[in-house]
Amino acid sequence: MSNGVVRGTLYVVSAPSGAGKTSLVNALLESYSGIVVSVSHATRDPRPGEKSGVHYHFVSIEEFQQRIENNDFLEHAQVFDNYYGTSKQAVEDKLQQGEDVILEIDWQGARLVRDQLPDCKGIFILPPSVAALEERLRGRGQDSDEIIQRRMQDARSEASHYDEYDYLIINDDFDKAKHELGAIFVANRLNLNQQKQRHIDLLGELLA
Repeated sequence: MSNGVVRGTLYVVSAPSGAGKTSLVNALLESYSGIVVSVSHATRDPRPGEKSGVHYHFVSIEEFQQRIENNDFLEHAQVFDNYYGTSKQAVEDKLQQGEDVILEIDWQGARLVRDQLPDCKGIFILPPSVAALEERLRGRGQDSDEIIQRRMQDARSEASHYDEYDYLIINDDFDKAKHELGAIFVANRLNLNQQKQRHIDLLGELLA
C-alpha cells in the first residue's frame, strides 16, 4: 500500500565523449519506468528532426539571458556561440511528481548542481580503454584526425573528474553496463527512507 508520492531522486550522469553515455541512458529509459531525462534549454537552432520540448527547449539568446538574471537555471554553460541550461523549476516539478530525473551534463555542470542539491546522485561512465575510446570516436566516420585527437584530449580531461561522483560504470560490455546502471536506480528506491514513505500503512499495521 502506498501513501502518496515519494519524491524522486536527481541523478547527474557524466562521461567523456565516446563512452556510450547516451546509449546507456536510452536503454535505461526503455527498461525502467519513473525515470525521465531533463530537457535542457538551448539557444542554437534546431537540427533536422529535432523538436522543441523533446530534444531541447529552443529559446533566443535574449530569453536565455533573462532566465540567467532570474536565477532560473540549476546550471548553464556557453559552448562556442550557444548557451545551454537546466531549468530548476522543471527538475523540481518532476521530482515532486515522484519521477527520478537524469541530467546528462559535464563535470563542471555537475559541480554547480551538487552545490545547490547536495543530495543528488552522481554517476560517471568510462570506456574500457583508451584504444576503445579512440575506436568509438573514429567509428563515427565524420571527423578528421586533428579533431579526433582533440576529442581524445577532451575525453582524458573529462575522465580525470570521475572521483567526484558516487558511482562508476565501465562500459565494456553494453548489457552488463546497462544492468549496473539500472541497479543503481533500483537500489536507491529500496533505501529505508523511501520505503518507509511508500509503505507507512503496512508498517503501521505490522507493528501495531
